[in-house]
Amino acid sequence: MIVLSSKNIQKSYGIDIILKNISFNVNEGEKVGLIGANGTGKSTLFKILTNQLEQDTGELFIEKGKVLGYMSQNLSLETSNTIYEELLLVFSELINIEKKLKKLELIMDSPYDPENEDYHNKVIKDYTTLTEIYNNKGGYIYKGEINRVLRGLGFLENDFNKHIDILSGGQKSRVALCKLLLTKPDILLLDEPTNHLDLDAIEWLEEYLISYKGTVVLISHDRYFLDAVTEKTLEMLNGQIYTYNGNYTAALELKKKNFEVQMKAYKLQQSELKRQEEIIEKYRSFNREKSIKAAESRQKALDKIERIEAPSDEGKASRIAFEASIKSGNDVLHIENLSKSFGEKKLFSELSLDMKRSEKIALIGENGRGKTTLFNILLGNTNSDAGTMVLGKNVHIGYYDQEQSNLNDDKTIIDEVWDHFPDLTTTKIRNALAAFLFTGDDVFKKISTLSGGEKCRINLLILMLSKSNFLLLDEPTNHLDIVSREALEDAILSYDGTVLVISHDRYFLNKVVSKIYELQETGIKEYLGNYNYYIEKKKNPNRFEDEEEPASGKTKTQINLEKRKKKELEKEVKKQKLKSKEIEALIMDNETKIQKLQTDLCLEEVYSNPDKSKEINNEINKLQSSLEKLYEEWETLI
Repeated sequence: MIVLSSKNIQKSYGIDIILKNISFNVNEGEKVGLIGANGTGKSTLFKILTNQLEQDTGELFIEKGKVLGYMSQNLSLETSNTIYEELLLVFSELINIEKKLKKLELIMDSPYDPENEDYHNKVIKDYTTLTEIYNNKGGYIYKGEINRVLRGLGFLENDFNKHIDILSGGQKSRVALCKLLLTKPDILLLDEPTNHLDLDAIEWLEEYLISYKGTVVLISHDRYFLDAVTEKTLEMLNGQIYTYNGNYTAALELKKKNFEVQMKAYKLQQSELKRQEEIIEKYRSFNREKSIKAAESRQKALDKIERIEAPSDEGKASRIAFEASIKSGNDVLHIENLSKSFGEKKLFSELSLDMKRSEKIALIGENGRGKTTLFNILLGNTNSDAGTMVLGKNVHIGYYDQEQSNLNDDKTIIDEVWDHFPDLTTTKIRNALAAFLFTGDDVFKKISTLSGGEKCRINLLILMLSKSNFLLLDEPTNHLDIVSREALEDAILSYDGTVLVISHDRYFLNKVVSKIYELQETGIKEYLGNYNYYIEKKKNPNRFEDEEEPASGKTKTQINLEKRKKKELEKEVKKQKLKSKEIEALIMDNETKIQKLQTDLCLEEVYSNPDKSKEINNEINKLQSSLEKLYEEWETLI
């Protein structure tokens, strides 16, 4: 049964069309993911569904009697309350019933007056009725439910009495989410619910939503979360909505197949249109009455054909490409017995690890364990209490700060980037900004006016231009849409430097890292695999040991030798790829120079001067000779 639907909803702001033709259906009990690039109108649609905005045209249907609850990225709270007091507001009806029951209990405890029998009977009847209502509405379990939800979303018991006005933005968002979940609306709308949650809290929320009896529609860029929770996917693209039956990964496959089918149909029609146009042109060339009439007849038929539009591909993503200016030594980082506390709060102790060049490692652990503090120790911003930390030879650190604290709100975008790299020309700065989707007058926007996603892109650009060989990334996918996350993942995978990343994005961790460090109070625990490996190993410590037993007929020495050979082969392949990229860059440089020189030959001051013309021709010949050699070398590597 359909509980929520829209038909041809449109919404514009001035000349900007945000929602063009939005039509979809959501059935009762469905768990639906709403995806799309930043700025495609997902939050706008939610605001229309909750009557915070009015659509320009179109129809909206919500089944009569269904309560709709909305969790936005910013939800107002009563800051003078404690966390627990704020959540008690959800159960104000039950609390009022409790007060009435207590008053009735006091009356019932007073001496019985036979002359007021009717009154006493009414009191008893009212008490019985209220007790039944109290029980049916969960009066005996609501406090336990508050505790369960608070603990599930990462609050400890000693947090319950903290006042909301002293909480961080992330903590306030978690309180708002707790409050919404406790209201248990029939239709639950969630906008980026996993922001500010650690891995344990995200996993708890997954289980909660999977078993939720109502309907759930959620906006999220957390692909792992979408895969776990949803069974239908709505994608917003170019002002329209596309429906796929399945979670994010299933939708991705369906979208790919649909794109291939649509592209094939488009190309076939284009080919047929071209063939018909050639026939018409041929008829016209005969210049006879009969052939001209045949051409006109065919043209009319051709004009009536409904044209298939070329299928739209993914939205634009920043062109991210990390590159190290110099190669570091093989030993990138050595830490031994490091410890850090703040007052009585011990973050970690006896922390020891070694990182080698080109490793991609994730640093995970509970919120407040000291992951960002460890980064600040590596950066020299904070001192450790004990232990040693040594960076390897030629190691240059690049840092991505999830709080964007390195950005100056008073500066324009172009000035912010330029101040980091004053030696770059205006053209190079503008080109770099354009690659990160900041074009035209956008570059003169103040940092203070930008969204979280736009600030992320600026910091990623600054990181890219730094050409560091050791990247420390603190929650780099926060505020990025799915397209940008995938561009970042590809950039890290092709990066030949070393990466240590803090992230709660499990899809990202599965794709880019091959080792996980779990930060604990007593140091680091190492897992030699991606996030799925880490989860399996946590559940069953012996899970992969059985699979890694020697194969029949092979000794451990033979297996280790095969692994070593495989690793050397992979290293050689990687080396060839890097060499190939270097040659490709030289080829592009030579071709650009030749093109410029050929343009110069057309200038009057050059072609009218034989000596200058000869000099440029000689330079072109040298570059073309060099280009041929580069192409020959490149062909041997691919």
